[in-house]
Amino acid sequence: MPDCYEYRHTVGFEETNMVGNVYYVNYLRWQGRCREMFLKEQAPAVLADLQADLKLFTLRVDCEFFAEITAFDELAIRMRLVDLAQTQLEFSFDYVRLDPHGELPVARGRQRVACMRGPNTRTVPTRVPEALLRALAPYSSLARV
Repeated sequence: MPDCYEYRHTVGFEETNMVGNVYYVNYLRWQGRCREMFLKEQAPAVLADLQADLKLFTLRVDCEFFAEITAFDELAIRMRLVDLAQTQLEFSFDYVRLDPHGELPVARGRQRVACMRGPNTRTVPTRVPEALLRALAPYSSLARV
């Protein structure tokens, strides 16, 4: 069983800048996309909860770059749970360029997320849903998941 959730992506021209390399903001978009696809594929009960009153607020996001990538590069974005609190989660994201000769790490990021409930004017922190904890268990080395 893999220790990370993997989302595959092919870089398009619209994700590059005038120089031809990927514009930095796209790495953050891919973190969000990876998290969304994880929920769709591994935690559909959490998606239903999001349609009710659960909210996942991104509190902090960062990304460190190691190598440039360009249009049509094939990537794997690998997400792991690295921290868990009562109402918050933290994920790491490893960005790897895939090619026939092997893998090249191109970036690493993190994202801190708070679980909240309630109407927009009175949203309050809530415990991480049990369904989300169960879905994340295979992608974490934390003892309490």
